[in-house]
Amino acid sequence: MMRKIFAPILLAALAGVLMSTGAVAPHQTRVLAAAQARQPAAPQGPTPRLPNGRVDLSGVWRPGDIFLIEDISLGLAKGETVPLNEWAKAKMATQLSKHDPEANCLPTGVPRHAPYPWRIVGEPDQVNPTHLYFLFEGNIHSYRQIFMDGRKHPADPNPTWYGHSVGRWEGDTLVIDTVGYNDKFWFDFVGHPHTEKLHTIERYTRPDLGTLKEDITIEDPGAYTKPFTLHASHRLVPGEELMEYICQENQKDTEHLVGPAGRP
Repeated sequence: MMRKIFAPILLAALAGVLMSTGAVAPHQTRVLAAAQARQPAAPQGPTPRLPNGRVDLSGVWRPGDIFLIEDISLGLAKGETVPLNEWAKAKMATQLSKHDPEANCLPTGVPRHAPYPWRIVGEPDQVNPTHLYFLFEGNIHSYRQIFMDGRKHPADPNPTWYGHSVGRWEGDTLVIDTVGYNDKFWFDFVGHPHTEKLHTIERYTRPDLGTLKEDITIEDPGAYTKPFTLHASHRLVPGEELMEYICQENQKDTEHLVGPAGRP
C-alpha cells in the first residue's frame, strides 16, 4: 500500500511517466501534478540541536518540491537560466525518456532526487560523526558516504555515481564538496547531462523543525559555461521509516516509454 503522505509527490512524478507514454491527457496530468500542492504542511517547531549545540539534521526527509526531480531549471533564482554549452545542448536534444538511468533503476547521482524518502545518519554517532550517510529508499536502496574526518579528495578518484564526498560544518550549515563522478546519470527528467569534470558543493541548513534547505552549486566546464546554483527544500516526515523498495523487481515501465526526455 502506498503511504498516504508520499502519494501526492509520487503522483506528480508518475504524471511525467504517463504523459510520455500518452496514457493520460494533459488535463489529467495537471490533476496529478496538482496533488503535490495538497501535501501536508511540514511539522512546526524550533531547529533541533545536539548536546554539543550543533544543528541536528537527522530524520527521514522527502522532497518538498520538484526542482531536483523534474527539471533543475525550476530551482534557479528568478531570471537565471541553465548555462548549457553547445555540447550539452546537443546531448539534451538526443535524450529519450526510455534511456533515463533513474527510470531504469540506476542511482540518481547528484543533485537529482527520486520522489521517495531518505534519511541522514551519522557514524559512530550524530554528535561527532566521522562519516555521514544519506540512505535512499528509492531505486536500488543506494546510499551516499560523506567523509567528515578532515580527509582530502584523492588525486585521481575512480568515477562513481555519487562521487567522492567530504563534508565540513560552517556554523549551522553542512557543506559537502564532491568530485569524482561518472557521466552516466541525468540531473532530472528533462535530461540535463554532465561530464566527469562535474564538481558539486551542497549546503544544507535546517531553519526549523520540519524544513531542510539545500543549495547546490554545480560546476562542470565540460557541459556548462559557468557555475550555477540550485535551491531546493525537503520536509521532515516524523514517525516514518524507510521501506523496502526494489525498483528492479518486475520493472516493465521503460519498455513503454516513448518520446524525448521531458517533465510533465
